[in-house]
Amino acid sequence: MARSGFNLQWLYSKREAARGPDEKVLDAIAAWGFDFVRLPTDYRLWSVDDDPFRPAEQVLRLIDDALAACRQRGVHLSLNLHRAPGYVITGWETEPYNLWADMPAQDAFVATWERFAQRYADVPADDLSFDLVNEPPALGLRDFTRAAHEVVIRRTVAAIRAISPDRPLVIDGLDGGNLAMPELADLGLTQSVRGYQPMRVSHYEAPWWPGHVGMRPPAYPCVYDGRWWDRHGLREFYQPWRDLEAQGVPVHVGEFGCYERTPDDVAQAWFTDLFGLFSEFGWGFGLWEFEGPFGIVGHHRPGARFERKDGFLVDRRLLDLMVAAH
Repeated sequence: MARSGFNLQWLYSKREAARGPDEKVLDAIAAWGFDFVRLPTDYRLWSVDDDPFRPAEQVLRLIDDALAACRQRGVHLSLNLHRAPGYVITGWETEPYNLWADMPAQDAFVATWERFAQRYADVPADDLSFDLVNEPPALGLRDFTRAAHEVVIRRTVAAIRAISPDRPLVIDGLDGGNLAMPELADLGLTQSVRGYQPMRVSHYEAPWWPGHVGMRPPAYPCVYDGRWWDRHGLREFYQPWRDLEAQGVPVHVGEFGCYERTPDDVAQAWFTDLFGLFSEFGWGFGLWEFEGPFGIVGHHRPGARFERKDGFLVDRRLLDLMVAAH
């Protein structure tokens, strides 16, 4: 899946109202030459009383609208469960069940994807993919294992393919998108890696990430987590994914980006190496996000320069790097 573009938060969290597509945003994405949108969603938004077996049709129609708007512009939509029944990477303890251990959550997860497979069975593969669950946890967290993950993924893939055998399917790497999954190489799925390392650069002063506390101001190249990070260090980090690709598994960078507290000269040096590798590897990517503190629009990184383009104040240097890599 060598498509590139952005993550869009129209159905990202129950804390915010569900929204239909912003066609001005999609017009800009298409005009700038991109062809990929990842739509991270919260299952509770379309679940009556948070019950995933009781869908709210009026919210599901917003997904229909987003898909139709993307298709009109030749933009591929990747539908993702950012919060799935029984799992979310931040706030997992608030879920009543554990997706990786409890059958009620697994049944709801499979039923959710069966519903989408049936709903979009006639949509061409070029237009729509399913990204099954955002960023599974670290190994050992709440007894999470590769084997437990594999059971859920294999069951879900089989259920979807029984309905829609040609639907492209994506699985995010373990440990927040960082660990490749060679044990699932036989399934014919795209595996989705993240582009946030080193976190000292990408998440400096990000308040939801516990690791930001006491962290020194960012630099790049730098030492983080006992490793030296420069272009070579990034290449080493991605080597397991390159090994997976050598087995015939497509790799896509489902998320990457830099929080707005990192000085822009540091961010740009890092982005330059990151995009250089994505381009060399032939990997598509989805920036987190279009607009916001990680975005190409609306961030406040010290020293950044913006230019008005198609109705948006755009980080021009970041846009140029994205266009060149795509």
